[in-house]
Amino acid sequence: MKRGLSFALFDVGETVLGALVFSTFFPLYITRFIDTKVYSLLYGLSFLFSFLVALNLGKLADRRALRKHLFVASALGAALLCGAIAVAYEKPMLALLLFLSMAVFHQQALVFYNSLLLSFESRGGVSGLGVSFGYIGSALALLFLAQSLKEPGLYLVVALIYLLFFIPSAVAIPNPSQSSREVSVKAVLKDRRFLLLILAVLSITEVANTLIAMMGIYLREVYSLEKVEIYRVIGTSALGGVIGGVFWGLITDSLGVRRVFPAGFLFWIVFLLLLSLTPKSLIVPAGFLAGFSLAHIWTTSRLYILEEFPQQEASLRLSFLSLTERVASMSGLLIWSFFLFMTQDNYRLSALLMVCFPLAGFVLYRKFVYPEGSHGGD
Repeated sequence: MKRGLSFALFDVGETVLGALVFSTFFPLYITRFIDTKVYSLLYGLSFLFSFLVALNLGKLADRRALRKHLFVASALGAALLCGAIAVAYEKPMLALLLFLSMAVFHQQALVFYNSLLLSFESRGGVSGLGVSFGYIGSALALLFLAQSLKEPGLYLVVALIYLLFFIPSAVAIPNPSQSSREVSVKAVLKDRRFLLLILAVLSITEVANTLIAMMGIYLREVYSLEKVEIYRVIGTSALGGVIGGVFWGLITDSLGVRRVFPAGFLFWIVFLLLLSLTPKSLIVPAGFLAGFSLAHIWTTSRLYILEEFPQQEASLRLSFLSLTERVASMSGLLIWSFFLFMTQDNYRLSALLMVCFPLAGFVLYRKFVYPEGSHGGD
């Protein structure tokens, strides 16, 4: 229980960093000095560079069982670079360089953090608890810290919060001992089943990340909600995420990830179908269902990779999952924009059209990744 709580606490600090620095304050700050498109391009390139770094560090971590060592180093680097932004605040280009470097360290920390799940026997409950704590951290950050903290001191405070919630996992969780001297990127790239799984995950993370980014705008345009009402729906969604994390984690431990993982496709199909028909009076329950569905993705996708593929290659394979989440953020918004253009800003119809992605992901998963009668795994 102590180790599981230590694992989950890191998710609190990680989501505080994400909600306040990556999603809110720094983009608003730096785009006063450079064009938004330039910032978006540089930020996107940092993810590509981070993936290339993760491939090499992932191989090193898997070959020599250095997952916790690299997690600690990456998390400390992200915290120090976040704090350094406060010092460089009056020099925007230097602050941008520090921010992009922090993004790379942050992505490495997430890859090796996920691989620490190898240290647990009941991984579902621990993974779900981390997701639940992450939702709590995000809600607290946006409801309380965002209103009380000011730049540039905010970056120092967030860095300290990140460190504070990082320490328990660094101290209490042992380094996973699984290792292999035959870790190969080429071999992973030839693993057709794994690559198709990544595509299946991409199909639902595209929808999920688009929902997170566009929820406020959707509620305003479709239901004419005021800010207070929008916050209520988003808050209910966060509650769904907290409950969903615990639920999906426990049920995964009970039934197994092969049985629970496909439920995510079905939940998103149902949610998008219902969303196009949901009246204003039922939008709060719909928000809860959205958060509940989101929790499934974050809880089960990393577990599927850890339990269905060679654990000696966990860090390397998890780097692909990290890239998937970043690609989904960009591609999902592009697809959403295209649907809005095609439907002449019909938000309900555009949301309904998004159902094609979890539907395609489900077909892909059932036909190629884990078809009926398949034993899968290695």
